[in-house]
Order: sequence, then C-alpha cells, then structure tokens
Amino acid sequence: MSVAAPAEERVSDKTDDAGPTTVNPLQRPDWDSLLAAHPQSTIFHESAWARVLGETYGHQPLYVVQFDGNRLAGLLPVMEVSSPLTGRRGVSLPFTDSCPALHAQGSEGRALYQEALATGRRRRWKYLECRGTDAAWEGSSPSLTFYSHVIDLQPGPDRLFNGFDGSVRRGVRKAQEAGLRVDFDTGMEAMRTFFALHCLTRRGHGLPPQPWRFFQSIQKHLLGSGRGFIATARLGEKPLAAAVFFWHGRQAIYKYGASDYRFQQLRPNNLLMWSAVRHCAERGLHSLSLGRTSLSNQGLRRFKLGLGSVEEKAQYAKYDFASKQFVTDVDRVEGWFNRVFARMPLPMLRLAGAMLYPHLS
Repeated sequence: MSVAAPAEERVSDKTDDAGPTTVNPLQRPDWDSLLAAHPQSTIFHESAWARVLGETYGHQPLYVVQFDGNRLAGLLPVMEVSSPLTGRRGVSLPFTDSCPALHAQGSEGRALYQEALATGRRRRWKYLECRGTDAAWEGSSPSLTFYSHVIDLQPGPDRLFNGFDGSVRRGVRKAQEAGLRVDFDTGMEAMRTFFALHCLTRRGHGLPPQPWRFFQSIQKHLLGSGRGFIATARLGEKPLAAAVFFWHGRQAIYKYGASDYRFQQLRPNNLLMWSAVRHCAERGLHSLSLGRTSLSNQGLRRFKLGLGSVEEKAQYAKYDFASKQFVTDVDRVEGWFNRVFARMPLPMLRLAGAMLYPHLS
C-alpha cells in the first residue's frame, strides 16, 4: 500500500544570499545562464535534463542552491523519486553516470548537503544518493565504485587515432574496408534507429530497455536544441551500431550505445567511436567522457582504454535516513533476472522496461 506524499515542497524563486534553499529549475527561465558561470557544470545540471526526467517519469526537481546576489554560488541538483513499490528518495541525479555538486571550498558546500538532508527528513525519503563523492559531505563514504574514462580531444584527430590501441585501429580499418560509413543526425528517425538497436542490445545483456518516451524526450529537449547528436554506423542502408552523445560547453559525453551483435565481426563500434571522437575534436571540444563502467565489465573497460582514455574511479555516496548513516550498495547489473529478460520477446521486454524504470531511478 502506498503512503501519501507530503505536502508539495516549497521551492523558491528568490535570488539572495540568505542561505541554501530549494528551487525548481524548470520555473527559472534564467537557469541555464546562471550555470554558465560554473566551468564544472555539465549537461546534466541544465534544465533540459530535469525536463527529460520530469516529463518521462514524473520526478520532482528539488535543486538545493546557494545564491550570492544574482550569482549561483552553489548547487546540489536533486530529483525526488516517488514510487509505491520502491519508496521515496532523493537522487542526484537519476540516470546520470556522474553529477557533481557545484560549489566553492569550505562551509558553502557543507551547507548544500545539510539542506538536502533536511529536505529529505521533511519529505520522508528512504535515502539520499549522490552520483559522486564530495569532501564537503561530512562523514560520507563510498556506496558504489565504477571506472570512468575520459579522452582528451585537444591533441587533434591524427594524434588521437595514433593513440588508439592497435586492435582498435585495425578494427576501424576493417570496418572501412567492408564499406561501413557513419552518419551524424539529431532527428527523431535517427533516434528510432538507435532505439531499435538499443532494444536488441539490452536483451543481449539480459536487461530491459528504457521506455521509448525517454528517448523521445531526449531528442526533443537535448538533441533537437543542439545539445548533442546520434552517430549511426551503416552497411549500405542497414544500421549496425548507433550511439547517443551530448555536449555542454567544451565537454562531450558518450551516453548510450547499441549494436547488432550479428555484425560484430565487421567492427562497427570501432568505426563509430573513432568517427565520433574525430567529429567532437573537429568541433573544438576539449574532452569526451565515456561514462561509467562496472568493475566487473573488463571487456568494456579494455575497449574504452583502447580509445586512449584516462581511467579514474567514480564513486557514489548514499545516506540512509532510517539508520542515520552512510551505507554501501550493490551494482545490480547482473543477477538471476538477466536470464529471464534475455528470453523475452522484444515487445514484452519493452513493456517490462516501461513498467519498471519509473520505480528504479
């Protein structure tokens, strides 16, 4: 039986330095311009990502902010996820690999986390999870650890290609010799092509895909407004692999990738990633983040390292309100459910994703 939600959280539209408060970025027409002052801001701090999550899943933005006059001095973006099956919690932010708080050193950062915890107590959250660790969150400890990989794009395309592992370069040449090409697009048809491959890939991994409406919203609010692109590797007119990339400022992010495993021997992913790296470098972007990788996925880790990336550890932190302490978590990418999902027909698998993901954010 579900528990009635607390009264709607008051969100402020004021701009002053009275202390941290919660705001809804979708109610601030100036939100993205306020972010421009923070060089560490990412596409996930923007209002468009909040709109995608709210439009798709109904999550409520409760972004903790600190203003200094008209300047955004600190930000901890939090979405309230409320589910009758999995409870109510704060996540910063759902479906992001990393979303660091933006603040200066010292008490300013601590105040953001204190306000987020106070909001969680008022809203009766089960926990507050942040996708990144921060010394300003006093007493925090890692709940999950992943690999993260970033490619420095500034050396330019020629040097970047020469920095790839030999097996990756050979794969690129093999794909080129087989006649594969890579197209770049931002439209809905390109997203449909990606989604069809995404469903195949997720079934191969024994996992349900995110619902189509999620990718529709991404195309509408991010790609359609110039915040990224879809790269598609094709043999003739047949799509073999596709990937969704975002960009913000001088940063690019590889967000989702998919391919038809039956054509793996043609190495479409090698050509796709090389083409995307070159595309981003030629646009003058400085870095390409390859997202997170589970510690158990050594194959994907090797592939990302083979692209000349620098590897670091990405850690999350999770505070449990019932026990009043930081807790550890489990990377739930593998389990008995993989065998079940891998055997589902694609229409049923898509239905499972549409039903499950609102509860799993």
